[in-house]
Amino acid sequence: MRPEPTRRTALYGLATAAAVVGFDPAARAWATERPTPSRSPFHEVPPLDGSLLTDDASRDAAAEDFGHIVHRRPAAVLRPGSVRDIVVMVRFCRRHGIPVAPRGQGHTTFGQAQVKGGLVVETTPLDHIGDVRGGTVTVGAGARWSRVAKSTLRHGLTPPVFTDYLELSVGGTLSVGGLGGQTHRHGAQTDNVTELQVVTGAGELVRCSPSRHADLFDAVRAGLGQCAIVVSATIRLVRAPETVRHFQLPYAELGTYLEDQRRLVTDGRFDYVEGLVLPDETGAFRVHVLEAVAYGPPSPRASGLGGAPRPEPDDGELLAGLRFEQAGMTAETLDYYTFLDRLAPSVEEQKESGVWDDPHPWLNLLLPSSSVEALASDILGGLRPEDIGSSGVVLLYPLRRKVLRTPLLRMPSDPVPYLLAVLRTGPPGDPATVKRLLADNRAAYEQVRDAGGKQYPVGSVPFDRADWRDHFGPAFPALAAARHRYDPSGILTPGQGVF
Repeated sequence: MRPEPTRRTALYGLATAAAVVGFDPAARAWATERPTPSRSPFHEVPPLDGSLLTDDASRDAAAEDFGHIVHRRPAAVLRPGSVRDIVVMVRFCRRHGIPVAPRGQGHTTFGQAQVKGGLVVETTPLDHIGDVRGGTVTVGAGARWSRVAKSTLRHGLTPPVFTDYLELSVGGTLSVGGLGGQTHRHGAQTDNVTELQVVTGAGELVRCSPSRHADLFDAVRAGLGQCAIVVSATIRLVRAPETVRHFQLPYAELGTYLEDQRRLVTDGRFDYVEGLVLPDETGAFRVHVLEAVAYGPPSPRASGLGGAPRPEPDDGELLAGLRFEQAGMTAETLDYYTFLDRLAPSVEEQKESGVWDDPHPWLNLLLPSSSVEALASDILGGLRPEDIGSSGVVLLYPLRRKVLRTPLLRMPSDPVPYLLAVLRTGPPGDPATVKRLLADNRAAYEQVRDAGGKQYPVGSVPFDRADWRDHFGPAFPALAAARHRYDPSGILTPGQGVF
């Protein structure tokens, strides 16, 4: 008897997040840390509009993240009352040689937003959401995507791309890319930003865009926080639908599942395409569920963005030619925001049960379609349910490279790369098992790398500086030059381990 697809899809919450939040496999639990000064480096700080917190509780909280694997305790936490506070404190830290790391919702999985003995900058106070103007909206880096969506939907508009979990910060997902089911159509979240306001590692407040400080704009988007701290972003908007038609289509064969997914993102009949892999009754990950969503007519509140009218989705046309197992399919019509936020109930359930606080040694890989079946089959064949955990999930779905234009969001050289996300929940109080899972992550990464794949840097893969140079490849010199120019003292986001 197969697991129930709808239930498991609700559990795959926390997915690419994203989106999403500045979490990157570079953070190594065993990395050499900067020494912590014997006395607090923050004994004489300039006046601030907000608060500089040095109490144990605040520092302990900043030494934790969603991964619950790496723990680096800062000397202080800045809760800014203004963007000026960030400018002031980055300049202070540069003068005193103190490392700095921005932190959004703390959804990193491997200590990427932690900094031993340094300053953690909370971006959550920067949560303003501006007016919709000319098909864009400017929001603070600490704003959560759920609030952004609710605000723009009042105008019948929406950001084009969301990670599956909406409670991530804008600044966090923009630091890694921001992938989701709409990416095959609209690119990553970083491809839908028209301007950023940042504080560089030199303590300068700068606006950057494709036409202004373009090198900085390209170094910040998916740049892992290596050159600047995002304080606000201007996001492109599109017309939002009132409702969506949501399908879950089961497949017995991996090859057929992958081929149908590729077909859907190529012909564009669906607005959202993802999929997950579930264990069968023997515990083998051989049940494949293609998730696809077609948007209905746009909201009547939308105006000024043009575009052809969209008819109501037709099930027959949408499913024509697909080779799923008819008996196991589900289809439902949902309110658009209900669809976007469909993971909220399972996340609350995990928080209430305590699973949210378990280790999360995630693995996120980008596979070339030329070898996706062999790679996925081999990696999935080595998984056991206990390697995923009771609330973990495995995602596998395609992207389209031609709409992914962010230079530092590295992709396989393939027109239709696939994201394979093994979103594990590890056992609490069992560091030996977590260490084994991290080693499994590294081995899977090396297998994919040798086949021309990449990692999507939102998980827990042990990486060193040579790995990062290899990962960024021909884009690394531009990142290194931007780092030298905009963070000349090298104080920003050391937990990533890039430099």
